[in-house]
Amino acid sequence: MRSDAIAYGIAGVLFGLIAGWIIGSQQAGGRPLPAAAPQQPTAAGSTQGTTRAAVLDETQVNALKSVADREASNPKPRVELANLYFDAERYDEAVKWYTDALKLNPNDANVSTDLGVCYYYTNQPDKALEQFDKSLKLDPKHAKTLLNVGIVKAFGKQDLQGATEAWQQVLEIAPDTPEAQAAKRALDSLQSAHPGAAGTQKPGS
Repeated sequence: MRSDAIAYGIAGVLFGLIAGWIIGSQQAGGRPLPAAAPQQPTAAGSTQGTTRAAVLDETQVNALKSVADREASNPKPRVELANLYFDAERYDEAVKWYTDALKLNPNDANVSTDLGVCYYYTNQPDKALEQFDKSLKLDPKHAKTLLNVGIVKAFGKQDLQGATEAWQQVLEIAPDTPEAQAAKRALDSLQSAHPGAAGTQKPGS
């Protein structure tokens, strides 16, 4: 499909512009972001980030696991464990702990979105989008979720129209936010690389 060629052509540009916002809602805690998304074999396969993963602190992990064992109904240590594994790019383990945390607190849109990002990072774009749908049911105006929806649709599914719609929603519901700035740059880059790919509405209008 033509959209496949477009996605390949603009992948490097878009990843460079919006990489700082790919991770999503876990930034509420102020933890640093990786420089770029992991490779996606059906999209931007040459855009692997060069930033090293955080070193996993096994002492902290063991301490949090002990707390989780003692406090079976407390989602917080499970979220913290998931965050540690995420930062170390051990996404399968992060999935386990985010899932456990959501079982205890299913209404946490931030954790739901982080789980969705993990699915994307493990080459499961469909599952990522399903999880983002759950996040948006909890909070329809969750800007980081919508930003990630656009990224997964663009690079995981080569659905540029769907990505455009998601990024335009970010502009509409969360103007003057870092997420809106990232969405605007992504839309501008997409429009510049392929006029018409971003629909008839001018990005940011």
